[in-house]
Amino acid sequence: MLTDGYHDVANDKLAVVVTQLEMRAQADVRPVNVPSGVTLKRIDVPDLDWYRSIFSRVGDDWLWLSRTLLSDDDLTAIIQDKDVHIWTLTKDGKDEALLELDFRTKGECELLFFGLTTALIGSGAGRFLMNTAIENAWAQPIDRFHVHTCTGDSQQAMQFYTRSGFTPIKRKVEIFDDPRKSHDWDPALAPHLPML
Repeated sequence: MLTDGYHDVANDKLAVVVTQLEMRAQADVRPVNVPSGVTLKRIDVPDLDWYRSIFSRVGDDWLWLSRTLLSDDDLTAIIQDKDVHIWTLTKDGKDEALLELDFRTKGECELLFFGLTTALIGSGAGRFLMNTAIENAWAQPIDRFHVHTCTGDSQQAMQFYTRSGFTPIKRKVEIFDDPRKSHDWDPALAPHLPML
């Protein structure tokens, strides 16, 4: 356990505060129309190349790393599991969002990944996609819907989740390799987390 005060973090590492949130009953959704020119699409059997592409396009700015480290077989086993449900939003023929719900733990749903590309940010698509997440999560026999966010995510993420009906329940500190150094990612990514 960390003690009070400052703690050194190596220059090739990042430290973020992770907040876990949960919803114990279905929250009311805030009605919103589908943004003009946008369609919702469920991806029943995600193609590995498609998934890696949308995961990168949505997550690179926030240094989403976890799925990039998985082998093709391990990633395919997750995303094609019958209890993992994936959606996207399409605009002008291009997929611009990732919504991934994980029902693999009985009685629960984890909002594993939720994000938009810059093509949809600020369009109302995020609210529409969250409504989709809430309605589809609670359509299953669950008593807990949960998600986590961190200080590496958008500054609006925490408020967005709480306005959507999630309640913060726990905090953790996560330390991990900075992928801009360990995996030669573009140093311009995630300017809100400066490289040292």
